Amino acid sequence: MERTQKFIITKWKQGILSLLLEDNKDLEIHYDELSDVQVGNIYIAKVKDVVKNINAAFVEIIPGTKCYLSLENTIQPIYLNRLNQNAKAKLVQGDEILVQVVKEQVKTKDAVVTTELSFAGQYVVLSSGSGLIRVSSKLTEEQRAHLRTELKAYIPKDINVIIRTNSQYAKTDEIIQELTDLNDQRNRLIETAKHRTCYCVMWQPPKKYMTLIRDLKQEVLCEIVTDDEELYQELLSYKQSKIDQNHDLQIKYYKDKLLPLIKHYSIETRLEKALCKRVWLKSGGYLVIEPTEALTSIDVNTGKYDGKKNLQDTFLKINLEAAAETVRQLRLRNLSGIIIVDFINMERKEDRDLLLENLRELVKNDRVKTQVHDMTALQLVEITRKKMDRPLYEKLSNKTDLIYTDIK
Repeated sequence: MERTQKFIITKWKQGILSLLLEDNKDLEIHYDELSDVQVGNIYIAKVKDVVKNINAAFVEIIPGTKCYLSLENTIQPIYLNRLNQNAKAKLVQGDEILVQVVKEQVKTKDAVVTTELSFAGQYVVLSSGSGLIRVSSKLTEEQRAHLRTELKAYIPKDINVIIRTNSQYAKTDEIIQELTDLNDQRNRLIETAKHRTCYCVMWQPPKKYMTLIRDLKQEVLCEIVTDDEELYQELLSYKQSKIDQNHDLQIKYYKDKLLPLIKHYSIETRLEKALCKRVWLKSGGYLVIEPTEALTSIDVNTGKYDGKKNLQDTFLKINLEAAAETVRQLRLRNLSGIIIVDFINMERKEDRDLLLENLRELVKNDRVKTQVHDMTALQLVEITRKKMDRPLYEKLSNKTDLIYTDIK
């Protein structure tokens, strides 16, 4: 049976809330507050202080808004108030440089910026560098070798390129065209910045919900629904300019005032479940998900399951169901870093091998790079997931009516 995905987007609590549903089951939930300083923005910044003992600098992107800039293995800055662009010149107080926000401010921690300017397209990501090519590990060796060979001649010596997983669905000419367009955009930005004043915003990336739509598999996404007129018009414009006209993607404007969109799709209930520590399985077992500063622990329990079969068969059944739900929850909650899963102990080696094999197949469907490493002597499974954004529970932590709970 062919999968079908639906993307729901609405304005909610001074931000944008979006949900990706597959056959009415939530796969991803994203929330982003509307803010002037967004990840991906490029500014003309002023260096306020260089701290040698931590090999870092503090720069202002807006008067009074300081950001942290690491100087370790940093790309040579693009100076805008120096005549000499000497590659060996050290950063000093008062320098005006181009920086890009890579991590937003969290509580008392300043936002983090970099001098490695990056521009993402549907098929490639271009950044300042030295002509390196990296290809998504989700592509086959044959695909990776082909793309490296075809694109090598089109990559300037002062940039690096990451070829994304989506490139497998594009023609080589389309990838080359996008690469050329992004490089032209970068060069125009640098040239324009030379004639602008400090603190100018030189570039803002597409809004987060637009990049989510861009990165989804177009052949699976069938419908986008919103109840906001402004978002609706923006989505229509995006469809006309970016979506293949042969793809029958429906953009729907939800207008029912008696049953708001948030109620129609039970969005607040979905959020509550995505913030709950305990996740029930159909078999009667359950997961307990505990994020900490260092890692996320997930404990699998038999719960109410009353299997009539042999005990080891029961444990295998629950563990396989728990594996599928674990992978789903990592994506849904956007949990990243080190994840330790404590499955129910199984005596048979073939059962443990089957569980690991099953997990490795399941994580292939995650758009974020996720690796299943191994099972320890204590039968703890180690998983790592690349950090792309803050987890959902952190983003919603200041919403007083939605907190991380242990609803049973």
